[in-house]
Amino acid sequence: MGTPCPQTRPLVSYPPMPTFAPRDTARARRLRREATPAERALWAYLSKSQQGAKFSRQMPVGPFFADFLCRELALVIELDGHSHDIAPERDARRDRWMAEQGFTVLRFTNDDVRGNVEGVVAAIRAEVGRLRGLRGS
Repeated sequence: MGTPCPQTRPLVSYPPMPTFAPRDTARARRLRREATPAERALWAYLSKSQQGAKFSRQMPVGPFFADFLCRELALVIELDGHSHDIAPERDARRDRWMAEQGFTVLRFTNDDVRGNVEGVVAAIRAEVGRLRGLRGS
């Protein structure tokens, strides 16, 4: 008897694995831990899917961090405080990038949340309903 022939497989060329930028989870945790009073107040209304959509806090979205993000509906909620007054062009650039990626961005000021949290929540709830209607879900 002869020696067995080793099985050979044809060489298969696979596409290269995509490279992903590491998520800055340490920064996200720090931002959640150091939330502003307005962010904490709004989170009391957005947590646990109370508005018909699941939101997460301080989530990385591309090169940015969203104050609140609903992944399912691609909805970003931003609260603007003093730092946003200093560099409004940064917010415009960020909103443009988000829109190009398919996100809807709602912006409110910290004063809006402090003075009329129910109105802010109603606007968010209305946008959740609108986006659900567009997606048929």
